[in-house]
Amino acid sequence: MRVTWSGGVLTFRLDPEDEITGHASDGHPVKLAINSCSLSDVPDDAHPDLFAVAAWTVVAPWTRRRITFDRAVSAEVAAALHEGWGIEAGPVGAEPRPAGSTLAISYSGGADSVAAATVYPEAPFVHFQRVPHARVPNRWPHYRSDVLAKLARGTGRDLTIIRSDLEYTLAEPRPGYPEHQAVAAGALLSADRLGLGGLGFGYEMGSRWLGGGRYLLRYTPDNDLWAPHGKWGRLFAAVGVHIVLPVGGVSEAVTMRLALGSDLKDSVRWCLRGTDGPCRTCGKCLYKELIQAAIERRPLDTPITADRPVARKWMRPPPYGGQEMVQYGLARVPGIENTVFATALTYFDVTEESTSWLDHCYPKAIDEIPEPWRERAAAFMAAEVGFMTDDEVRRVESWGS
Repeated sequence: MRVTWSGGVLTFRLDPEDEITGHASDGHPVKLAINSCSLSDVPDDAHPDLFAVAAWTVVAPWTRRRITFDRAVSAEVAAALHEGWGIEAGPVGAEPRPAGSTLAISYSGGADSVAAATVYPEAPFVHFQRVPHARVPNRWPHYRSDVLAKLARGTGRDLTIIRSDLEYTLAEPRPGYPEHQAVAAGALLSADRLGLGGLGFGYEMGSRWLGGGRYLLRYTPDNDLWAPHGKWGRLFAAVGVHIVLPVGGVSEAVTMRLALGSDLKDSVRWCLRGTDGPCRTCGKCLYKELIQAAIERRPLDTPITADRPVARKWMRPPPYGGQEMVQYGLARVPGIENTVFATALTYFDVTEESTSWLDHCYPKAIDEIPEPWRERAAAFMAAEVGFMTDDEVRRVESWGS
């Protein structure tokens, strides 16, 4: 793989051993559509390691043996790429980038992202906004990235918006990030300008410790996507922008409660289809409604019926993506046996007591937060959530066994 940056435009050319269809770090197959993408309002003079890692978040799935950058990178970044992916990277010759002192939040506007922002009320936001690609048709016109950007502007936080068409590098399964970390490409290129030493993501306990939901259903302390000692964590640390998971120790029930109880509650938007609010008819809206109804102890409020395609998976046996939260909702929503989740209910024997561990914070997640920002997160969780007992910790660590 050979990559070139010019004026915020990334162009890459595959080597003979590279492949058009590859796999992201979570194992999901992705097919390449086009070999260029652009990011707006990013500096041309960022540290070369930042250009390298931003490019890697895009091209990693299709790179098999080596990557050649258009500028020298540090030995630390080259080593992280080799140790994590077995990739030979070069040329090597730059001094490593020192970490800054600022923690920014990679802000999507969803409940998890808002909850992460609530932990650090002074942290600036970096928001990624999908824009059309000049040469790739938009096959997802219902995705309202403009609405999300407008809501981000209304938060009152110090905000950097990066507009990019990089999601159109994917032909299959749909426009999206080649790697989860590609959402941070703009933040990486802006890291020197913003003085970043850390970037906070809204990934919660299901994503960090319980296998990432739809991909695995077991305890994953060595999760390569988000563990600080995983390959992505080591690579980001090598450029002085540590991955920080402020809500990595709590469930989506907790992030939902924190988000809807925060000063940013009017900006929460997990649905990518609605304009004046969630569309209420997509699969994500149904899943989030289950969680919201559970924390509010009220019946499910959805127009989705069992004959709708988005309800079809709930007619099948588990496993389900986010299964811990499905169980949490089944145990708490009044009248759940009369909803589209009635069939799912028959597969589980759950109670409020058996799912109460999902109301507290897994303490090892706080230990993973880099020292400059750990004390604030620990104090917040102690005051607003509470930490798990030893028995509850065992529930996390035996998940899926």
